[in-house]
Amino acid sequence: MTTLTSPLRRLGWTFIDGLTLIGRELGRLRQEPGQIVAALIFPAVMVVLFGYVFGSAIQVPGGDYREYLMPGLFAMVTFSAWLGVMTRTASDASRGVMDRFRSMPMARLAVPFGQTGADLLTGLLMLAIMVGAGLLVGWQPHRGLIPTAQAFLLMIVLRYALSWVGVYVGLAVKNEQVADAMVPLGLPFTMLSNAFVPTDGMPGWLRFLADWNPVSALTAGSRELFGNPGAPSGDVAWPLAHPVTAVLLWSAALLAVFVPLSLRAYTRRGR
Repeated sequence: MTTLTSPLRRLGWTFIDGLTLIGRELGRLRQEPGQIVAALIFPAVMVVLFGYVFGSAIQVPGGDYREYLMPGLFAMVTFSAWLGVMTRTASDASRGVMDRFRSMPMARLAVPFGQTGADLLTGLLMLAIMVGAGLLVGWQPHRGLIPTAQAFLLMIVLRYALSWVGVYVGLAVKNEQVADAMVPLGLPFTMLSNAFVPTDGMPGWLRFLADWNPVSALTAGSRELFGNPGAPSGDVAWPLAHPVTAVLLWSAALLAVFVPLSLRAYTRRGR
């Protein structure tokens, strides 16, 4: 009985410590209102910029570019999760916050759990704002409540997996400035995909990279579940032919690799 109770107790304390650190991260955002405003405005700006400015010059299957675009923007915001977590984690590491956490009697999993949990909550808010902006410009899901909920759940799962990538990279880099300099590197991953334009017209090698990009799989899966134009058909790469399965496999692989790497990096930085 004691052997069973001890792991359960440790798991309970890890969960409680993690919730405390989630509250700490959300509290930090309240003290930095500029970051909150920028994070909330960004999705709406993307909808207007791509939907009206670029959309007037781009032809896509189905003819309605904003219907085609919104799943890609959802995927773009989802993929940006690791960048925000990376910069916040690197900031804490460079200012000695991580060292103070290590000196406290808390579970070692609680710190990365707090970082990723807080990002998940802020990501849900950003996603809600983008949904509202999309509805205002004419986008809508067409396949009913359950497929729509499945599409958003797919985004949440991948976002959480990507946030662990951000924790690891933030702990691996030396300081906040290095992390900030790495943020623009996330742009090619979202642009090199089917999020904004079909991949059919790309050169063969570039199309291969775009088709196997997890952003493309999430975009294709979302279009399929929403019933929006641009869902894959015909002879396409495996991730686009089975986008939901591909996203789940990507998420599982990222968690399997970066959760232990993050825990190791968190432990070793203090040595």
